[in-house]
Amino acid sequence: MRPFIGLLLSMRPRQWTKNVLFVFPAIVFDAGLFDFDALGRVIICSGLLILTASSVYLFNDIVDIRADRQHPVKKHRPIAAGDVPAPVAAIAAAILAAAALAGSLALHRDLSIILAAYILLQVAYSLWIKQIALLDILAVSAGFVLRILAGGVVAEISLSPWLTTCAGLLALFLVIGKRRQELKTLGDAARAARSSFRHYNLALLDELLRIVTACVLITYVIYTAESATMIRHGQNLGLLTVPIVIYGVFRYLYLIHVEGEGSAPDEVLMTDRPLQLTLFIAALTYFVIIYVL
Repeated sequence: MRPFIGLLLSMRPRQWTKNVLFVFPAIVFDAGLFDFDALGRVIICSGLLILTASSVYLFNDIVDIRADRQHPVKKHRPIAAGDVPAPVAAIAAAILAAAALAGSLALHRDLSIILAAYILLQVAYSLWIKQIALLDILAVSAGFVLRILAGGVVAEISLSPWLTTCAGLLALFLVIGKRRQELKTLGDAARAARSSFRHYNLALLDELLRIVTACVLITYVIYTAESATMIRHGQNLGLLTVPIVIYGVFRYLYLIHVEGEGSAPDEVLMTDRPLQLTLFIAALTYFVIIYVL
């Protein structure tokens, strides 16, 4: 039972939320939420992405087993701690990846291509890219873009390039914030935990955060301004959501700069009530604008 629980924990269930948050925007913002055939495909796609991401997490923990044992938090991960033997984790990762690819091929051929690209990207990241400063954060962000593309493909929706760009920049914003907190928390031990940290410092990451924050907000305003699904009675009501998004971004910056929050973004979302309330208000506002008015 202990190895089974360890395998489940190594699949990081708390991070599965990103496979919902980044897969559903395509169908939600295209006013297709009540197209139950398309919605069913998106839900299945989300499940397949969970399987795919879980296989990648297992593979990454196997590759990083030595470095994780030097990390004050990651050393408690089941594979690093020895609760799950590496060969068992490798077999589980292969089964999960195979199941996801087979399921995606049955659901939509293009989805199987996206998932294969995601797996190849993450394998390259685990073996090589993660050691290269700047490329590492771009690679992680690319994984989120592939998620939103997957949602659009299975729902057979032509995605707005501004929505895709905004999602990618938002992912980049969150990744940089996480890197910053890892560097600040680990201090001198950062290099042992992640080799790319030798090329980072807080000044660089803060500058990157400033640039990406501005880009996220600008692209979101452009997306809402050109979104046809948010125009009601001759007015673009999507612009009403801009202050909500600005507050959400500012709140996250407050948490990492003032509160010193060092958790992964999805873990912050699970614990911070103001962010949860912001997400709820934003979702409710979108629903009313797109589906009620």
